Amino acid sequence: MAQLIGVDLGGTAIKLGRFTVEGQLLAELEVPTPQPPMPGAVVIALVEAVQQLDPDGLATCVGVGLPGPMDGAGRVARICINLTGWEQIPLAEWLEPQLQRRVTLANDGNCAVVGEAWQGAARGYRDVLLLTLGTGVGGGVLLGGSLFTGHGGAAAEPGLICIDPEGPACNSGNRGSLEQFCSIGALARESPLTPQELCRLAGNGDAEALAIWRRYGRHLGVGLSSLIYVLTPELVLIGGGLSAASEHFLPAALAEVEQRVQRESRQGLELRRCALGNGAGRLGAARLALDRLLNA
Repeated sequence: MAQLIGVDLGGTAIKLGRFTVEGQLLAELEVPTPQPPMPGAVVIALVEAVQQLDPDGLATCVGVGLPGPMDGAGRVARICINLTGWEQIPLAEWLEPQLQRRVTLANDGNCAVVGEAWQGAARGYRDVLLLTLGTGVGGGVLLGGSLFTGHGGAAAEPGLICIDPEGPACNSGNRGSLEQFCSIGALARESPLTPQELCRLAGNGDAEALAIWRRYGRHLGVGLSSLIYVLTPELVLIGGGLSAASEHFLPAALAEVEQRVQRESRQGLELRRCALGNGAGRLGAARLALDRLLNA
């Protein structure tokens, strides 16, 4: 029986899963991303992790999700703005001879929305916007049930839209991007505490922590409002590591959307947390490997 490997490569961790072609998780592994995350070091870590996850070589292909746009063929990481040294990296070509398996690449936000559509909260929906909130802010879009990647494969990058032209500089070259207000780094400017500590304090009713999450939610709502006007999705999903605190910021985000977006553009809109948590990206990467390499 054919098996798949899905990889979610992030700025702090590499999450891997081995799946059946029906999407059943058979084995999983998480390893730290090398620091600094130079391409060569990441390749070594990825190869070692795949060999550890699948020592018997049962999986026939590998999908890798990365934080940035790929080329249209899913072979080259064009740029990963939060990973050092990642520009026009032919990662699939580097990995295949070492893994002895075919490899396809995709944007990590695209992987997440594909995973949620396959086994999670987006199953049965056709127009979906997903945002991943973590080291950066990424995302993916389904339009009419199909993954939207735009001209040249670079769409969608919802975290890079501008919400404050005078805001903090972004690695993308933009200023005041949504990422600069809704990433882990943005929270660090608000408080020396970790997101986990802020979440725990908010859960205990701490007024300062609750205020920080409300401000975070308002910024998220501002960005979502612009995206909703363009895409008019039926479902907005929030994923990534910071989604664990969604109960503390989603109400403020929803209030902002309701204030800023006319009723016709948000009719029937649902806003909620991803069902698969941090597992959506690796599952979606495996599904894209299935579609592109096994079923093509």
